[in-house]
Amino acid sequence: MKVAFIGVGNMGGPMARNLKDAGFDVCGYNRSRPIPHGINPGKTLESTVANASLVVTMLPDGDALQNVVADMLGSLHKGAMVVDCSTTDVASAQTVSKLLQARDLRFLDAPVSGGTTGAEKGTLTFMAGGSAEDFETVLPILKKMGSKAVHCGEAGAGQAAKICNQMIAAATMISTCESFLLAQSLGLDPQKLFDVVSTSSGYSWAMNDYCPWPGVGPETPADRDYAPGFAAELMLKDAKLALTAGWQQGRQLSITEKSVELFTDFVEDGGGAGRDFSAIINFLKDRG
Repeated sequence: MKVAFIGVGNMGGPMARNLKDAGFDVCGYNRSRPIPHGINPGKTLESTVANASLVVTMLPDGDALQNVVADMLGSLHKGAMVVDCSTTDVASAQTVSKLLQARDLRFLDAPVSGGTTGAEKGTLTFMAGGSAEDFETVLPILKKMGSKAVHCGEAGAGQAAKICNQMIAAATMISTCESFLLAQSLGLDPQKLFDVVSTSSGYSWAMNDYCPWPGVGPETPADRDYAPGFAAELMLKDAKLALTAGWQQGRQLSITEKSVELFTDFVEDGGGAGRDFSAIINFLKDRG
């Protein structure tokens, strides 16, 4: 099967390589950056997607998704499937789905969780929106890039699940960071805090799998000077998507609003740009 992969960057690159290693004929395309070694480069967007049975996109936001789909629409062959693994607003996913369906093309919004480590190891979680039939068709391919895929509902449901997940991830990381800082102020060994919380009611992914304190728990970006596994800018973007969705639905999201406030300050004024989102622990420490 020919697979066109549009957006072969920090996440898309290892995902595309996993597909190639699984035996798929993968051609990659980026508008502005070189294609990673090992992936066949497409010369243009149109030529990359021509004759591809599956097009996978990993793009910055909903506007980028809509622009790319509009540009490649005339080059997709009848019956081709587009699987968007970007994190976008729900409305963009639904708009693209309607546009493609009108051309007898298929679409799934299938954002991922797991960061660059999950992309490299092939252990991503996919949350998919679209028809059940299309999900079952593409499921074996998703499993070459991830360890779990959940069909969440119709078009846009995958993005809804992703932003709900991300609002939790943002808030729990902040709470986890604050717990370590309080423990330090109280004279408690951070390893002892981890040993207790990781097996108690405070258990969370932020504590157990992505601990923000260096030298505690499994290896995380904190042990690599917070080189990004998941960049702070991306967490801010995702938390803003959740907050905007809440406003649109008349839902007050007080904790998410505070998360957006803190991540905005961290990224824009606190040295967070280009760093892992767990590095917010240093920003919180400095502010007292």
